[in-house]
Amino acid sequence: MGPPLKLFKNQKYQELKQEMDLSSGEGNFFCFHLMLTLGKLLYNQSLYPQDICDDPRLIVGNISNHQLIQGRLGHKFMVPAFSCLAVQESHWTKVSPTLWELIQFLTSYKYAGIFRFRFWHFGEWTEVVIDDLLPTINGDLVFSFSTSMNEFWNALLEKAYAKLLGCYEALDGLTITDIIVDFTGTLAETVDMQKGRYTELVEEKYKLFGELYKTFTKGGLICCSIESPSQEEQEVETDWGLLKGHTYTMTDIRKIRLGERLVEVFSAEKLYMVRLRNPLGRQEWSGPWSEISEEWQQLTVTDRKNLGLVMSDDGEFWMSLEDFCRNFNKLSVCRNVNNPVFGRKELESVVGCWTVDDEPLMDRQPTQIYNNLDAFIFKCANEVNKVIMSLQQKDLRTYRRMGRPDNYIIGFELFKVEVNRKFRLHHLYIQERAGTSTYIDTRTVFLSKYLKKGNYVLVPTMFQHGRTSEFLLRIFSEVPVQLRELTLDMPKMSCWNLARGYPKVVTQITVHSAEGLEKKYANETVNPYLIIKCGKEEVRSPVQKNTVHAIFDTQAIFYRRTTDIPIIVQVWNSRKFCDQFLGQVTLDADPTDCRDLKSLYLRQKGGPTAKVKQGHISFKVISSDDLTEL
Repeated sequence: MGPPLKLFKNQKYQELKQEMDLSSGEGNFFCFHLMLTLGKLLYNQSLYPQDICDDPRLIVGNISNHQLIQGRLGHKFMVPAFSCLAVQESHWTKVSPTLWELIQFLTSYKYAGIFRFRFWHFGEWTEVVIDDLLPTINGDLVFSFSTSMNEFWNALLEKAYAKLLGCYEALDGLTITDIIVDFTGTLAETVDMQKGRYTELVEEKYKLFGELYKTFTKGGLICCSIESPSQEEQEVETDWGLLKGHTYTMTDIRKIRLGERLVEVFSAEKLYMVRLRNPLGRQEWSGPWSEISEEWQQLTVTDRKNLGLVMSDDGEFWMSLEDFCRNFNKLSVCRNVNNPVFGRKELESVVGCWTVDDEPLMDRQPTQIYNNLDAFIFKCANEVNKVIMSLQQKDLRTYRRMGRPDNYIIGFELFKVEVNRKFRLHHLYIQERAGTSTYIDTRTVFLSKYLKKGNYVLVPTMFQHGRTSEFLLRIFSEVPVQLRELTLDMPKMSCWNLARGYPKVVTQITVHSAEGLEKKYANETVNPYLIIKCGKEEVRSPVQKNTVHAIFDTQAIFYRRTTDIPIIVQVWNSRKFCDQFLGQVTLDADPTDCRDLKSLYLRQKGGPTAKVKQGHISFKVISSDDLTEL
């Protein structure tokens, strides 16, 4: 069962196609042409494919056999996005579910000029139905077209995409990742190659290769570019034949083990190689491993075939990982996420909304202390987790003619929070900040981080106050993160609370470390962990292996009826049959207490005056009689 499908303007392809099949006579073409304007730039005529050339085809040969041209009014990133789409055939079944049927249909006598394409639009797969009337100037297509002049798949796909966004003009300003995500539903990440210092840090370089290899083999799409510092340097050729400001598509990536003869030739046992393609089919790489290079000439045709170093299209070339990292400074990685109906999901998403409300706690708008924003909590289960977070705002391009901006300035903050956090964050300066995205007026912002085990809260924010907008939050991790929204601000008033007493104090405790712990004999293994108690509620930390100086950084939060209910921090030694008590501290945690880092000796059970034991803990306690402060 595929994902649910939304019909754009409720237009049903099968019904319209059936209606056309039942029509008789020539000229009964499906005519559902959307008048697409370009502001002051207007094309002067729309023509059908059969009026543009003889023998029009949807695809000529293989979908990636021919180069694509941007066109005189085309959009910069459409051609590289088409090129990316052609790399993985599996994505074509999403964009054009009846591709081969359409190819046959185009050449049959029943052809009615009706096509459908599907796009991933703000979390939903949306089907768009179009006719085949295409904008031209003097009989030539004005947007993207193929070098095979009777091939029209890209022109029709671009028209359907423009219809979805409102007009061709709405394609301006989209990034390459915006377009690829809309075509495929992948999760995009942009990598700054210079910031990553991959040419200097060998371990990071091979870690990057591993990420790219995993992404590509799972059906992901990867493209790269050389950023040009000025408009004048756009499309300027580098010393090695690459074009600045131009986007290249990765079509293969290989880790190659060399045989004995080739090890002597290249003085290496392994080669880390990537194959790139210039969608324009020209200006190829002229450095090492190019077709004119010494490295390439040292391989026989059989060597190249055995090693997998083949090139199937014009404009393709191989280069080493080292040269790849040295020459390109921007990398766009679009992951094909595995989200089965049953089983482990790699991607979790939720739709939210920035709203305006007179009630302060209901007003989902940013303020100086961020005390009223949506908050989403997720859990990292492994010791170290790579997590990619993406925040997308609702596309406003369809409202361009009403004077609204294309995008608001958006971003998000990430905080590491307590193990037992149940309510929304309020004064964020108290929380431990784990990351911050870029704040920018693009459709999507993202953040990629390696996070330690624990709970995290992500707070989406919009820079402009008093505006409303929907947003889509997506989080990718190879281990499920259990993403959910925190909807409550404080404990609910209930009959049970009235009977027992409603909480009057909120307390956050952070236990940083337990040091100098007791060992009964020199060779004893101590595996300490914490139990933090408040009344009947308790929180446990992960076990630290074989140490008497344990770093925990474990947080807990408790809502207390009175400060007479103490907070007890116990340290235990995890053992095979029976855990060993190592000591505890008892805290009143009054709102008037100092909020700085403190250290106390461990004691026996029995309260703050019990006998002192070996070891001490470092901690910080914050209490408040304002239940929304924490």
